[in-house]
Amino acid sequence: MMKIKNIATLSFSVLFMGLNAVIGQEGKSMHASRSEVIQPIVKSEFRATSCPQRIEGGGAQMVNGYQVFPGAKDGNRQVDPQIAVGGGYVLHGTNKGLVIYDKEGNYIDGASQNCFNKGIDPKMFFDPHNNVFGFDLWNPWDKEKKKPVNIAVSKSDNPTKEWFVYPVPAPNGRDGGGIGFSKKWIGYSFPGGEERTFVLKTKEAKKGKEATVYHFKGSLGHPVFTQDKTNDLYFFKIDRDRFIITKVTEGKNGEPVAEVVSAKAHNLGRIQYPPKSPQKNTDQVTASGDRNPKNLVLQNDCIWFSHAINHNGRAAVQWHQVKLDGTIVQTGLIASPETSYIQTTIAVNKNNDVVIGFQETNENMYISPRFAYRYSNDPLGSIREIISAGEGKGATDGVSWGDYSGSVIDGDNLKDLWTIQSITNEEGRGETVIVKVPFE
Repeated sequence: MMKIKNIATLSFSVLFMGLNAVIGQEGKSMHASRSEVIQPIVKSEFRATSCPQRIEGGGAQMVNGYQVFPGAKDGNRQVDPQIAVGGGYVLHGTNKGLVIYDKEGNYIDGASQNCFNKGIDPKMFFDPHNNVFGFDLWNPWDKEKKKPVNIAVSKSDNPTKEWFVYPVPAPNGRDGGGIGFSKKWIGYSFPGGEERTFVLKTKEAKKGKEATVYHFKGSLGHPVFTQDKTNDLYFFKIDRDRFIITKVTEGKNGEPVAEVVSAKAHNLGRIQYPPKSPQKNTDQVTASGDRNPKNLVLQNDCIWFSHAINHNGRAAVQWHQVKLDGTIVQTGLIASPETSYIQTTIAVNKNNDVVIGFQETNENMYISPRFAYRYSNDPLGSIREIISAGEGKGATDGVSWGDYSGSVIDGDNLKDLWTIQSITNEEGRGETVIVKVPFE
């Protein structure tokens, strides 16, 4: 059980917004530009005997009162760590491969991403509606970009058993994208090409049969982890001065229809991309993350997300709770004139308790994992405190430092929250720590 402590005197802001004038085309609908049937690659188990075992991490310890255990330790600067939690398991992915632990931090199994039709930039989820794990792998080695996106879905909530991999064409795609889910749909958006969003039905994917994939012109935005019990899948994007929220619903013929449900001015004063951040014992600065959020959650009819921004010349973390009509319920800021906060993600449970994961670095500190939390009844825009999950030991030797971290709900009890963050070792290379944050 988490102990309640006094509200920390951290810098934050609270922003109430009334109904704004709609400046987008709410109600505008769009049908898929085309569809295709994809045959899956059927894997009878997570790691076949022909697939080399990946042994990384495990072994939990208590750090500042929380269960913490190491994940992958073989990263370079592009770690891109992710986790998904459910069925009694923690599924962990980086650019080097996949690992499974139990929720006590004991190592179970691991495999290269080559065993899942190759790829990098994994984004992971556990779908509590259908009790399945899912993730994507972007294949940059497919020069013709015919089938560079692999969508993998487990048959059950046991990730050591059967998996189905759907190689989906993404013509002229440039990089890995974002994944999301609802009760009915799995969605994926990526940069590059004329069609930058596609969806498929989870019911088809988890059966390991052929699945129909529907492609949309342009991008619907970043797909959302739809934890609410709804069939509709939501997408979100920051478009200059607006938040645009789109949902994909099932039409009368069973095909998806996308509809813009909100396009309102956000009126945020802090929305610029974050500057690069300093490190200890070097003039080499490091990347701080993205103004565009890397994970979003729909919980209790609100979309929640965090992102890295520029606050008075330092990288800072800003987080939001936004109603589906685009109204901002609350905005919080984690910032300091003396340090930089980078690479953030957010997790929200069924009670609206929140964990915000990120990393800290400055002129006197190496890149180190951090998280903050709040309860649903805390003052709007506030967090309790910043908690250390470890301390970095060396400086990176280049600007690049991955693109994101990971924070998720426990899909079994829908209360506990988890985060995975990167940390530097003595050589300045990327390692990871996985933290469980329990809630009542």
